[in-house]
Amino acid sequence: MKLHLLGTTGYHPNDKRHTACMMIPELGIVLDAGTAMYRVRDLIETSTLDIFLTHAHLDHVIGVTFLFDVLWEMEMEHVRVHAEPDKVAALKAHLFSKLIFPVQPPFDWAQLIQLSNETQSQTMSIGGGGTLTYFRLKHPGGALGYRLDWPGRSLAYVTDTTAVEDADYIEQIRGVDVLLHECYFPDGWEDRAELTGHSCISPVAKVAAAADVGRLILVHINPLAMEDDPFGLDRAREIFANIEIGTDGQVVDF
Repeated sequence: MKLHLLGTTGYHPNDKRHTACMMIPELGIVLDAGTAMYRVRDLIETSTLDIFLTHAHLDHVIGVTFLFDVLWEMEMEHVRVHAEPDKVAALKAHLFSKLIFPVQPPFDWAQLIQLSNETQSQTMSIGGGGTLTYFRLKHPGGALGYRLDWPGRSLAYVTDTTAVEDADYIEQIRGVDVLLHECYFPDGWEDRAELTGHSCISPVAKVAAAADVGRLILVHINPLAMEDDPFGLDRAREIFANIEIGTDGQVVDF
């Protein structure tokens, strides 16, 4: 199975990266719809498309408005955008306000069960005989993480949260083959990370080690960090060895 990293930065695109969007073409599954969403068109292999949003911040949802062109002349059985009810309501009211974007593209909203203190996670069936579990993340306005499991393979996507060594979501991602985890800041920016709901490198590495994942790929990289290694991966690899920085266009076999 192949996961395509279409957009690996956060907040705004730069000359190297677009904002958050990941795709498994053979199953028609997309995780987040940032500015990289336009790249989905060239990878569509199925007659269905299921787009799972982590939250409603613009760098993760603006690509929903691109679907007119993404789907142009495509024969689709269904296209669904999945999100919690409060996020769906916000996007309908604001992103698709008649003053901002007056016509909704050809997709249906699919409301996930709203998570709460009593309901920390939910699981649903997905293509390929798999399951998708979504769980709460700490982030301003609220966000979801996703875990996808199939026989013999697994993947987790954790973006827009402040990683800590004993994070509540560690059990949700335990043992996955591949963990995509946001990393916006190098070490030393912990106060800014806490303020903005993002992560520094060492806590992310500690989360991967604590969850015993197979491979850690960093995404949602600060768009101002244009160098190849803005984090100091050699030190992070002393905590968790199998770590890399994701890039736009990267294809991950898992």
